Amino acid sequence: MIGTTSLSSPNLQTDETLSFSETVRTRRSYRGFLSTPIPKSTLISVLEDAQRAPSNCNTQPWNVHIVSGSKLAELSKAILTKNDTGHYTPDFTFDMNHFYGVYGIRKDAQGKAYYEAMEVARDDKAARHRAAAHNYSFFNAPHVALLFMPSFGDNVRVASDIGMYAQTFLLALAARGLGGIPQTSLGFFAETIREILGISEDQKMLFGISFGYPDEHAPGNRMKMDRVAIGDSVTFHY
Repeated sequence: MIGTTSLSSPNLQTDETLSFSETVRTRRSYRGFLSTPIPKSTLISVLEDAQRAPSNCNTQPWNVHIVSGSKLAELSKAILTKNDTGHYTPDFTFDMNHFYGVYGIRKDAQGKAYYEAMEVARDDKAARHRAAAHNYSFFNAPHVALLFMPSFGDNVRVASDIGMYAQTFLLALAARGLGGIPQTSLGFFAETIREILGISEDQKMLFGISFGYPDEHAPGNRMKMDRVAIGDSVTFHY
């Protein structure tokens, strides 16, 4: 097992994996990565694990684009430019104001923790903009997985399939001492990403996952969010 090995070490022996229980409890969202690329053989192993995700009627609707190297730098530059000009082209709607009640409270707590970790004052709009823009440099990750999907009906079940694929992908990373972060914000630039990568219009982008070796010293990784108690989420019926 690799439980005693630093998660940020590029020399990690990634052919050894954590137990399932350790993997689930080790996985977290990282907001800072080392620039060291993941070996191709390790990446293929992660993708092979993710491919085992369940899906409705075994449709396997995920269409995954892994971007690295110079193409990643090109993509980052384009997205940062679109972000600065406010040119957003999401395939699916997203509005922070739609969260209500306890869900809004949790959302606000997460945002507060992130900006505090980045040492950004609440009223410093310029610094908040810069901190948010780290999403579009992929938090310095050497790779990003962009998750596209076909459009069927109201898309709810297809999106749930993409979610199950993404979780399997994230757990496969964690099991090997790697890390990732799902980013809804990347989906705000679906049209730009399709243009740069030559992706068909009939493929809709849900979100992306920046991933690599976590940088334990990155400010964004100071933040660790708790989970609510089982009793807050689960109801038993007998």
